[in-house]
This record gives sequence, C-alpha cells and structure tokens, in this order.
Amino acid sequence: MTVAHTLAELGWSAFFADQCRPDEADLVPQRVATVHRARMGALAEAGPVKLMLPVHANTGDYAVGDWVLVEAGTQMLRRRLDRRTVLERRREGSVAPQLAAANVDTLFIVTSCNADFNLTRLERYLALANQGGAEPVIVLTKADAAVDAERYRREAGALQRDLAVTLVNPRESGAATQLGPWCGPGRTVAVVGSSGVGKSTLVNTLAGPSHAAPQATGGIREHDAKGRHTTTSRSLHAIAGGGWVIDTPGIRSLQLGDAAEGIDTLFAEITELAPECRFRDCTHAHEPGCAVQAAVAEGRLDAERVARWRILRAENRGNTVVPTGPRGNKRR
Repeated sequence: MTVAHTLAELGWSAFFADQCRPDEADLVPQRVATVHRARMGALAEAGPVKLMLPVHANTGDYAVGDWVLVEAGTQMLRRRLDRRTVLERRREGSVAPQLAAANVDTLFIVTSCNADFNLTRLERYLALANQGGAEPVIVLTKADAAVDAERYRREAGALQRDLAVTLVNPRESGAATQLGPWCGPGRTVAVVGSSGVGKSTLVNTLAGPSHAAPQATGGIREHDAKGRHTTTSRSLHAIAGGGWVIDTPGIRSLQLGDAAEGIDTLFAEITELAPECRFRDCTHAHEPGCAVQAAVAEGRLDAERVARWRILRAENRGNTVVPTGPRGNKRR
C-alpha cells in the first residue's frame, strides 16, 4: 500500500524552499530514494515515482537523500537543490569522491563488539561524518557475545568529544526505541559499517514489520568477524516511528580526502594544542618547543592516537585536489 507523506515529513525545510526561484513555481520538489547506473527513483508527496532523466544526465552526480525539482506532468528532472549535508568517501586507489548520501542529520556508525571493532576505521567514519555535517553516533552490536562490552563502549567514546555511543541488539524491537532520539518526522539517518555487523538488520528493525522491501541480511565468519556484502546499493526507507533511514553497502577500506576540518574536529585535543607550538608549521614530530609532543611526554596525550592523527592527516593531504590555474587540478 502506497503511503502519502507531506514534504515536511519527507525532510523538506526552509533551507530547500529558499532555493526555489519564482520561475520554478510549476516544478515539484521530490526526494531521491534510489540511484542506479541508468535510472533513479524518488519520493513524491503521493508516494514513490520513477524519475525521467535529461539527455546526458549522470546519475553519479546524485545521491540518495538529494532534493530535486521535477516537472509535474512528465516527471522530468530539472534541477538538484544544494545539499544541507553530504557524505562522500574515496575508494582505495581513486581520488574522485563517491557520493554516499545527502541531507543526512545523523550517521549511525555500526560496528560489533568483536574482531570487527577497529579504532582506525571508526576514526575514518567519524572524520567523514564531521566533514559532511552529519552528527555521528557509534552503534555497537553483538554485545551479548562480548566478554566486556563496556570496554568497547569506553574505547569508542574516547575517540571524539561528546560522541554518543550506544549498545544495540539490531534484532530486537527495542533497538528502534534506543535510537529514537536521533529519528523522528522529517529527520534522516544513514547507516554505515562493515559487512556482517548488523547494518541491514538494523535498517529492517527501524523500518518495522510493514517494510515493503526488507534488506537482505547475512552472517559472518566467526574467526575474523568478516561478513558478506548483503546490501549492494543505497536506498531510502521510511522509519516506522517517523523519519528516514539510508542503508549503504558494507565497506572495509575508507580513504579520506578533502576532510581537513573533519579530522580537526575528530582530533580536537591535538588541534587546540597546535597554536602553542614554537613554530607555526610544526609537524608535531621532532621540532623543539612542540606542545603536542610535550603533552605526549607528560601523559596528557596518547602517543598512538597522535600517530593515527598523523597518518590520516598525511593521507588526506595526498588525496586532496587543489586548483593550480588554467591547466586544472592536482593533488596537494
């Protein structure tokens, strides 16, 4: 059964309305719900629709969650509105970013209390959320099988100031209640994480038993906690209690680029010490008068965390493209 939604329930706000020009009064706002190689689907107030794409349109320029203006009679896509937030990642070996989701309020970073738990990977996801403007929340699964689930919570919570961390069993209906503070009418959450940690199960739980097209789920190999890819594309699903959730394919390799601000937020305790260094361009590695190295020596900063910060910063610099004049761009 097709369910109608108001624009506000779909996530429409003054941010998007203010972008509509007087000469676009005949166009209808719709929200992108699916993106495939040669086709796209959207949600209109009356329900799901198939978008007609202009000649030479590139679906890679659109993300699930985008707002677009469409001709009412033909469903022809005319314009994409500016995004309020955007999540994009770089695949290993590629500098060009890949759009993951748009206009997301909260990013649920799902990992399990087993061998999948990896501080370095979590930091990459946090930097991605920070840079894109979404609020990050770490969701820990499989706590029932962990000897000390609270240890995982403490280690995750220490990665960033004021970071929300919650233990959830995705198969229980109570998971939707636990995550309720970040959901609700007009709000959008996205779910990221490795394969096999319970992402698709969590999406199905949030969508509720009446979900028309539940996401496929798969198991993991017990010896290394690696799972099989069960979600192969991104899609927008209604949350039973109001709001929307975007599932994403499981990824294990996440490269950072154009994420300097996101990294600064993630490692705020290092960023804030930098102005106290003797040299303005201090690398915090070997220079005299380095406030960061002094903090490490005094036990106020974790040396391993500083090392991870240095690796992410160097990677981001290598993957960031900057303009170099009429000949185009190059890596910084």
